[in-house]
Order: sequence, then C-alpha cells, then structure tokens
Amino acid sequence: MTTLQQRIQDVLDELVGSGAETGVQVAVHHRGHRLVDAVAGVADRATGRPVTPETLFFSFSTAKGLAALIAHLLVRDDLVGYDTPVAQVWPEFGAYGKETATLRHVLTHTVGVPAMPGGLGPDDLADWPRVCAALAGAEPRWRPGTRTGYHSFTFGFLVGEIARRVTGRPVRRLLHDWIAAPLGITGELYFGVPPAELARLARLEDAEPHPAEPAEHNSVLAPWERQPRASMGNNSTVLQADIPSVGTFTARGIATVYAAVLDGRLIAPDQLAELSAPAFEGTDQVFGNPARLALGYPLGRIGAPPDEAPTTFGWPGGGGSYAYADPATGTSFALTKNRLTPDFTTAQRLSDIVTAELGR
Repeated sequence: MTTLQQRIQDVLDELVGSGAETGVQVAVHHRGHRLVDAVAGVADRATGRPVTPETLFFSFSTAKGLAALIAHLLVRDDLVGYDTPVAQVWPEFGAYGKETATLRHVLTHTVGVPAMPGGLGPDDLADWPRVCAALAGAEPRWRPGTRTGYHSFTFGFLVGEIARRVTGRPVRRLLHDWIAAPLGITGELYFGVPPAELARLARLEDAEPHPAEPAEHNSVLAPWERQPRASMGNNSTVLQADIPSVGTFTARGIATVYAAVLDGRLIAPDQLAELSAPAFEGTDQVFGNPARLALGYPLGRIGAPPDEAPTTFGWPGGGGSYAYADPATGTSFALTKNRLTPDFTTAQRLSDIVTAELGR
C-alpha cells in the first residue's frame, strides 16, 4: 500500500519535473504523528542548491497564522482579552474613532485600517516605530467591528504592537520564546531572519503575472500590498526585519505549530474551540469576496467542495504557500515553495490528497 508520504512525494516530483514548481516542502501531522515530511526541487535555481527539510522559505501571509497565535497566547496568559480595547494598552491608537477597536476586531480584520497608512511603502516596513505611529494616527475606513477587509501588512503590526505593549518584548522574541523554543523547533520559524541564517533561505522567483482584479477593489491596497513579488521576499532588509504579517519558516516548522495548537501543547481545548469558531462573516471590503473568519484565520480549506464542512483554519500566502489545522480530523498541513504562482492549484491538489486520506 502506498503511504501518504510517498503519494505526496510523487506529486512533488511531478510538479518540479514539469516546471510547475521549482522548490517545494510539504509537512503533515495527524493526531500526534508526523506522516509527511517531503521535499523536491531546488532552493536556488542559479546554484542548483537542493531543497531540504531545513530550507527556510519566505512565505508571505501564511505567517499570519503565527502572529494570530501570539495574540491567542496573550489571551491564554491573561495579558489581554479578546474584547480588550486596543487603546487600553496602546493609548495613541484610540484616535479618529478607533477607540472602540478591540483585539477581536484586529483578529477578524474588522478594525478598518487594511492599507498601510500615510503613504508608507515597502522600504518603511523595517521601521517599527514609524509604522505603528502611522497606524495610531490613521482614520479607519469603517467603524471598527462593522465590516471586514483584508489587513494585508497592517495585521501583523497591530498584533505585534499590542504584544509589545503588554510584554515589553518584540514579536520576533515572543515567536521564539513562546512557540519555537517550547516546541523544539528553534531555527525553523522567524519574524526577522538572523543574518547567520540567511544562507538557508530558498530564493523566490516570480511566475506568470497575476490576473487583473476588479477595478472597484484596486484602490484600497497599494500594488505591493496586494501582489507578492520575489524582489520583496529576496530583499535582505525585509527578511531581517520584524514584519509579522509575513515570515520565514520551514513547512515542518509551521505544521508542528498547528499540530501543537490542536493537541493542547500551546492552548487549552476550550480556547481552541473559541478561536476556531466563526467570528465574522461578510464581504471583504478589499477584494470583494465572501469572507468567513475565525479569530485570526479564514475558515475552510482552499478549493474545498461545497459539501465539505469548513472546519479548517489557517492562512494561505501570496505566491501559493499554505498552512492550516483541522480540529475535526486532528490534521495539520503546510506547504512552502519558492515559485510565486498567482493561484493555489498546488496547495489545493496536495491538501485534497491529505483530506481524502485522513478523512473529512
């Protein structure tokens, strides 16, 4: 009988062999056991350096799952509550009608500051005080809690500044101290890659152009906030900066994190039930799609058939990376890759195989 590991490996080899992908990692855990730790292809096409399970991938918004988890750990430790006003711990944030915004609103992308304010661009992302000051002084596009819209880069700074205000530590340190070190995966998860680790990274490459977006949704986010580019993910300044809406990790590392969320190593079962329940539904004000959100995560598996219950929670990332947990089956899944495709065909194909094997 062909194992799940072999089935996934065969698909990865096919994808790399056909040129659909360049370098890929997939990891799957199920009820306390790692069933898949598969890799294929090259981390850097120019040098031919192969992908290994230890290769780090800059994976854009898939890292939002880690930022959201830090928020849940703040709640676990009674440092804040989901309904704590942001301005209670970050007083400057209460300007221009944002005094009602809560951590729950941050996690459901309903605060109303989806775009980087003040004309800030990608070169400003490494300046934490400047970004947070701009967020504090921003006027929300809607009253907090009333609508949702994808907070592309602002999400991580909102979570991270709340965390910094109540712990006194930057979010990159919390990721290490609260998640990576306790789980024994130090060196596999980063907000801000140490200089000595940069040589482990896969080099990203752009695939074909993204399809055009509806015109009415083009004006909320700047192009660099909407569409990932390899140039950003290969930029050493960005890679080394604390930008917790994006991040760098191995598939094995982030799959281990989601497994630990499911099995009680990081949070209690009652908090897991709360964070994975539907928390907000509506039309995304940035992209126009129907949005169904748990606390910090979209609900439902990418490309799932209509009859599949939306029990998974996790984050896709621009370019095609994906990681999620499924409490119904005790499964965690992670895909990292370095060819930035405009869709999630690879993620859907692989997660379909995993779902068929491990049950809905």
